[in-house]
Amino acid sequence: MGGFFGVASHDDCVFDLFYGTDYHSHLGTRRAGMAVYSRDDGFDRAIHNIESSHFRPKFAWDVERMHGHLGIGCISDYEAQPLVVRSHLGVFAITTVGRINNLEELADQLFGQSRQHFMEMSSGGINPTELVASIINQKESLAEGIRFAQEIIKGSMTMLVMTQDGIYAARDRFGRTPVEVGVKGNPAKFEVNPDSGIDNSGYCVCFESFSYLNLGYQPEKELGPGEIVFITPEGYETVAPPFSEMKICTFLWIYYGYPTASYEGLNVEEARYRCGRALAKRDMQRGIRPDTVAGVPDSGIAHAIGYSNESGIPYSRPFIKYTPTWPRSFMPTHQNKRDLIAKMKLIPDQTLIGGKSLLLIDDSIVRGTQLRETTEYLFKNGAKEVHIRPACPPLVFGCPYINFSRSNSEMELITRRMIKELEGTANPSDEILEQYLDPDSDQYRAMLDKICKQLNFTSLHYHRLDDMIEGLGIDHCKLCTHCWNGKG
Repeated sequence: MGGFFGVASHDDCVFDLFYGTDYHSHLGTRRAGMAVYSRDDGFDRAIHNIESSHFRPKFAWDVERMHGHLGIGCISDYEAQPLVVRSHLGVFAITTVGRINNLEELADQLFGQSRQHFMEMSSGGINPTELVASIINQKESLAEGIRFAQEIIKGSMTMLVMTQDGIYAARDRFGRTPVEVGVKGNPAKFEVNPDSGIDNSGYCVCFESFSYLNLGYQPEKELGPGEIVFITPEGYETVAPPFSEMKICTFLWIYYGYPTASYEGLNVEEARYRCGRALAKRDMQRGIRPDTVAGVPDSGIAHAIGYSNESGIPYSRPFIKYTPTWPRSFMPTHQNKRDLIAKMKLIPDQTLIGGKSLLLIDDSIVRGTQLRETTEYLFKNGAKEVHIRPACPPLVFGCPYINFSRSNSEMELITRRMIKELEGTANPSDEILEQYLDPDSDQYRAMLDKICKQLNFTSLHYHRLDDMIEGLGIDHCKLCTHCWNGKG
């Protein structure tokens, strides 16, 4: 997916920018970058590959040499950014989070309108952030250009655009990803610390709302869908109002978001407790009562705690994630390597496994490979039963909005493979597919039975979509649930 952090300060902002950007490291795995603007030296930028190392060590030298009172940083899953662009609108730096489904179409339009060119990425494609910058440059002001990009991009696009005067922050047209503004000190008074002579007041803008708390900022404003604000060290103003329709990604609460983050007023950790409680209530009706409940690290842990609190079944950690040296399981490009790392970094605690009936909660099942190996791992270490409870409904549709996974085809989803086996076709009609989305239908139960047997689970029950939405407590019309029911 990716994440970003920006700072507009009266004094040097690089320290805050460095650590604020680092707090988004859970959202991206390939590229990271920082761009700053100094009144004395203008724009400066650094970009590094973070596939084999984390953000902080890669940028340790840059943070020592860079300086400026304005800055934006990003963690990216794909393209190199932020980019620094010189155009008829002046010089600006830009970073984006999103997905452009009509990228080739938009590029062709730009080629047809002028002698436009794009720098090719190492992957051979066009850098989406560079394309967004080119779209913005079609208009007579940055605000107009950003709004134009929101209107013509199919998919989603949230961005920061930094000029020498301040930072434009723009949330996706439908608010699929969040943007939060934080404030430090009291900028209205511009009080200078008498001991240091430094005025540390200012504003920040970010994806994850927790990322500024340890840096001394407090929550100030959450942008609405499509809203554009301009941020300076003195304050911020809305330059384009929000739209009324919202479709924020529900998976932010289930998987993507860090536990201390909040979106639309709902804390991620609390949302996961609620999911776990709902799963427990359904199992209590079924009469299922394992010896212990556990969560697959890391995102499954809070769901498991919620389940345990509701059911009274003890929470335990039958396997521990070895975090000192192992990277995230999906960092390598190839799926088989990600699967191997996922297995290697989970170490079983045999005293908590042997002879036990275990209930395991994971955030989701995508391909099923890792969870099958985890289950086999538990059985080999003496588990009597392994019940699986995904914290969301079955994933039946690929995400067209925020690059949820690197799947090239919906047929990589285990649900689609099972539906193909049951129906004899990889392209069932919408009417047939709808039956597999209904948790009370025979088709849904048949799909679950096949998944359960193929992955060697003792039992399998997904979180129901209606239970999940009720637990979140947010109007379902404001939530994107496309990956579960095709409605985004």
